[in-house]
Amino acid sequence: MAPDEQVLVIERKIFEQLGSFHGLMFDVNRYREQIFVPGVLRFMKRSDAEKNPDYKQLIPYVVMSCDGKLLSYVRGKRAGETRLVGNRSVGIGGHINPIDDMSLFSPYDTYLAAVKREVAEEISVETPYTDRIVALLNDDSNEVGKVHLGIVHHWILEAPKVSRKEQMITQMTFMTPAELQAVRETLETWSALCVDHFTEIERYGKCE
Repeated sequence: MAPDEQVLVIERKIFEQLGSFHGLMFDVNRYREQIFVPGVLRFMKRSDAEKNPDYKQLIPYVVMSCDGKLLSYVRGKRAGETRLVGNRSVGIGGHINPIDDMSLFSPYDTYLAAVKREVAEEISVETPYTDRIVALLNDDSNEVGKVHLGIVHHWILEAPKVSRKEQMITQMTFMTPAELQAVRETLETWSALCVDHFTEIERYGKCE
């Protein structure tokens, strides 16, 4: 983690005014319409944000599936979030930085562009796909979750054609929900929640 890295955050009190929750929240529009309003989001040093639960770092969390199987991988030693090293994950995502040319006057459009950038930095998706925001994810039960708020995307891939770019991504493979449940103790917390609710993620991901 670069000491001066700037990351996009939302004040916890604003999130709580909208309605705090634990786990996945599928009433996405109610939150999205209030979060992506000019003046609500701001940048701050990641080193400060990681230690200050008064703010939540906004994290896109992209779950990819093909024919009912989820893309999964193990976070290697080069992972940016050292507290998650060695855990299996079904989410691709990362912090939103000023490099994304974040316009705080049109934050939602810039956020969507940032999601594509983050995914493209970590993996190469070599097949057409659909992208839909299906849920928000919050978990204050651990130190990582207390300072992050996830926005869960579901990318439905036409073919299982994905290759890794980042060295921190290891053991990448497609697994069924049952296979992932069998190794649930190895999953990072956010991924476990997504696997537990994959039926709902699939349903909302396919909604028009």
